[in-house]
Amino acid sequence: MATRTGMKLNRLKSLLFKTLLAVLFASFSTVFASEEAAPSEGEETKFNAAEMIKHHISDAYDWHLFGEGHASVSIPLPVILYSTTKGLQVFSSANFHHGTEAYIGYKLEHNHLIAEDSTEKIYDFSITKNVASMMIASLIIILIFLSISSSYKKNVGQAPKGMQSVFEPLITFVRDEIAEPNIGPKFAKYLPYLLTVFFFIWVNNLLGLIPTGANTSGNIAFTMTLAVITLLFTLFSGNKDYWMHIFWTPGVPMPLRVIMLPVEIIGIFTKPFALMIRLFANITAGHIIILSILSFIFIFKSFAVAGVSIPFAVVMSLMEVFVAALQAYIFTLLSALFIGQAVAEHEHHEDHH
Repeated sequence: MATRTGMKLNRLKSLLFKTLLAVLFASFSTVFASEEAAPSEGEETKFNAAEMIKHHISDAYDWHLFGEGHASVSIPLPVILYSTTKGLQVFSSANFHHGTEAYIGYKLEHNHLIAEDSTEKIYDFSITKNVASMMIASLIIILIFLSISSSYKKNVGQAPKGMQSVFEPLITFVRDEIAEPNIGPKFAKYLPYLLTVFFFIWVNNLLGLIPTGANTSGNIAFTMTLAVITLLFTLFSGNKDYWMHIFWTPGVPMPLRVIMLPVEIIGIFTKPFALMIRLFANITAGHIIILSILSFIFIFKSFAVAGVSIPFAVVMSLMEVFVAALQAYIFTLLSALFIGQAVAEHEHHEDHH
């Protein structure tokens, strides 16, 4: 019985690996097939690697599938904005005709929505590609955990089955290896947040690896928001000992306390700043490296270069699957560490002689 189960698992792993390779190759061909489009008569086009990379890692007002220019195929997304002169405006991004035309006084300039009237001030609340991807990730997480919760209720006292058996080790890992060791006895209070941030980052990172997926974690606004939430958890959880260490560090000579005060205050904000930059930089760097490697094919226009670039890009993409989980782990671990520092109890023994 165990042998049959092992054989089935090996077959499943082999199938998943082959499927992943097929998806990656399909992704590369889909993304780059239109980048080296045939030039029109009397006109010679030159491949611009920088523009291509910037286009694929930046946010957008539509969900681009394939093609370029007027031949591109995209899913339009809702544009929602509030104007100081026209009030609330809601319309489809398809009205911009791939960003080449203005609509009711608004246009896209370098993928940013602006008003043609310079005196008009607008507040943009649009559902962009990154926002849509976050909604999809949230829906996936909700469905997964509702399913797991239902399984726990049905299989009380039984071994986990199906999706429950897949995610229970991850949930236990976050609880036993991240939350409890770093926060201490009060970890249960913060476990829901840590589980949420771990799976939210992980799922968004994985969605970014799917062909035409959004580079959500590579958006500085996304990582900044998560870092600010961790900062708020830390500040509002801080006990007397935490604030005493910041404003009047015990066990330190009086002259040094004056010097340490601004250093400790700056440290409050450098910690979430490091969280923000680490996640943003690592995810963005991975995408840029893969796209840069594939760009060599169209820069040198050589099959020999393609024979090296594509396998190397596939290996990097497989590494990105690991990095997607690693970055979620690191962000969650550091968040737990910062919260743990805020709630920790200390015994102070002042040296008075």
